[in-house]
Amino acid sequence: MKYNFYEVGAINIKPINKEFNKISNPFVLYDYLSKIWCKDTCAPRMRDEWSPNNKTKGQCSISAFLAQDIFGGDVYGIALEDGNFHCFNVVGDYVFDLTSEQFLPNKLNYNKVVIQSRDVHFVKTEKKTRYEYLKEKLLEMIK
Repeated sequence: MKYNFYEVGAINIKPINKEFNKISNPFVLYDYLSKIWCKDTCAPRMRDEWSPNNKTKGQCSISAFLAQDIFGGDVYGIALEDGNFHCFNVVGDYVFDLTSEQFLPNKLNYNKVVIQSRDVHFVKTEKKTRYEYLKEKLLEMIK
């Protein structure tokens, strides 16, 4: 399978959480999430732009925080023109952004970033609910 998400060394990242031991690296996580991402997991403000052909649209923060649960590391954000942040993961020297393909053919600048906190993101009840749903569906798939 061809992957279109941004990554530097992601194949080397292994799960730190035994609950997710079937997810051997971010590529495997992407495969699972590709079957779960849907209009309901998309950020509400972007749902009109979501489609099966653009399945990563509006999925960044919930996917990045779930990836953090699995692989550890930190979640960073790239400031967007609309004032929001696009979230991605950094684990040691490795970087991966499972939802970057929503911006193709444009490329994001992974050098100007700000660390993101789930406490800040999950103040929004709808976002926390979408994250919990994504996590629940993933756990169901890997059992």
